[in-house]
Amino acid sequence: MLLRLVSPISALLSNSSRSKFPANCFHSQMGSESKSLVENKKSANYRLVNISGLKTDLLEINSNEPKLHVLLIPGNPGVVSFYTEFLESLYEQLGGAASVTGISHISQSKKDWESRRLFSLEEQIDHKISFIEQELRDVEVPIILVGHSIGTYISLEVLKRCQKKVTYCIGLYPFLAVNTASSTQTFIRRLAMSPALCTAASAIGALFGALPSELTGFLVKISVGKSWSSSAVEALCTHVLKYHTLRNVLYMAMTEFQTLPEKPDMEFIASKKSQIAFLFGLDDHWGPLQFYEEMRKQVPDSCLDVEREGHSHAFSCTAAGSTWVAQHVSSLIRAHVQLAKE
Repeated sequence: MLLRLVSPISALLSNSSRSKFPANCFHSQMGSESKSLVENKKSANYRLVNISGLKTDLLEINSNEPKLHVLLIPGNPGVVSFYTEFLESLYEQLGGAASVTGISHISQSKKDWESRRLFSLEEQIDHKISFIEQELRDVEVPIILVGHSIGTYISLEVLKRCQKKVTYCIGLYPFLAVNTASSTQTFIRRLAMSPALCTAASAIGALFGALPSELTGFLVKISVGKSWSSSAVEALCTHVLKYHTLRNVLYMAMTEFQTLPEKPDMEFIASKKSQIAFLFGLDDHWGPLQFYEEMRKQVPDSCLDVEREGHSHAFSCTAAGSTWVAQHVSSLIRAHVQLAKE
């Protein structure tokens, strides 16, 4: 997703078959449970909350009789409206049996609530833990985390510290370790490490964001958003192309590269393999297949899949990607719940 952030700025300036890789996850059949999807369709509602004194954007779909609570932790940028279609589709696929919440990262929003203060990866992790302790304190049903990209790393850290509340964690296109072989990551790292370059890139992005909305939307659409949904284009134009958001995106990226190891934490993954599942992308430098293969060998019987439907790391920016990944996640959740009953 971060590459999608850098690409539009530079650009504006100048279905294959199912995975052939072995899948170790048991997926329950949707079958008759899919018949009532239309009946369970709901729109996500926006809510602004204070978490430990910090303004936080939420997207929520509340079930009347929830058996689960699913919490989405986004990638970087952590603008939750990028995931609108995904959250709505996931709620549908789960038959309305789970409440679904998406949480933004601090100061990656339309308004500069925190007066240009910058927040590190560790502060974003603490923020998600505080949210669970504050907003989900009285939730009596199991909490399932769904993390995307760096949100997967955050989800695993939350799982380590909130094991009494969180029962399952699903990582989508996971960014768990620095990929030293990726030229894209090298470029972003150099950009994020330079205060001068971060300031310049953020100012340029904000300049485009200040253009009339129709023009900004058109430029985004013809550059990187040709297949993007209207909600994703709007999220980029109204939330990401802001000086405070871009500075926070790049500052968080800098601390990601400083914090993440060069290999995923296989020891923890192995110790919690019954509570963790991952979906890797076929051509994704954030979560390369090298990590998938290493995990498959070092953590036998772990729940791993590779998506080969032609969706990208930024799956939530397209309607097709959002729907397919929501179906995959709902299948994992159903299988986990079924196994927990046995």
